[in-house]
Amino acid sequence: MTHIEAFDAAFARCPLVAILRGVRPDEVEDIGDALVDAGFTILEVPLNSPDPYDSVARLAARLKDYAVVGAGTVLNVDAVERVEAAGGTIIISPNADTRVIAAAATRGLVSMPGIATPTEAFAALEAGAAALKLFPAEAASPAVMKAMRAVLPKGVRMLPVGGIVPSKLDEWHQAGAAGYGLGSALYVPGMDAATVGERARAFVAAWAALEK
Repeated sequence: MTHIEAFDAAFARCPLVAILRGVRPDEVEDIGDALVDAGFTILEVPLNSPDPYDSVARLAARLKDYAVVGAGTVLNVDAVERVEAAGGTIIISPNADTRVIAAAATRGLVSMPGIATPTEAFAALEAGAAALKLFPAEAASPAVMKAMRAVLPKGVRMLPVGGIVPSKLDEWHQAGAAGYGLGSALYVPGMDAATVGERARAFVAAWAALEK
């Protein structure tokens, strides 16, 4: 199975991306276990976290049969290479740098760049993006996503990221969101695994309600 196929399968099972900004390597495995137990299948360690490549490596090794793991805040090609070397298969960025997107796509990794306009969205797709992250979602709206979906190719996956809480999933779902990136409403630095698991279950329950 390719990395893209593994991501597609994980996304189909649960399109919620756990953004673990600030997580430490010595706690990341317990938190990863809690997320997987709650039903999450996609985990991201932003590169502005402590020793992020170590955390990516630990999660990738521990959860290889249960989830796909990658990095966020990937800003250059060197970081793409380091994430891949650590075992990460998803490259997530806050921006749409076509060099980063192409570097990931060339390596068979999953690229999920941040976009805020149709121009950025089309450029990202042309460079090889597998999904698009509408970021920051707080500066956009479900109406903005709906308008973009009207002009983007059908089947393009868009995920709002920023300020997403369980009660907001439905309005984004109605606008065409395929998934959701979950940050501080799911995890903040210092939070224990049990609390993360509790929050994760609330998100999974809210998402499952949309699928009924």
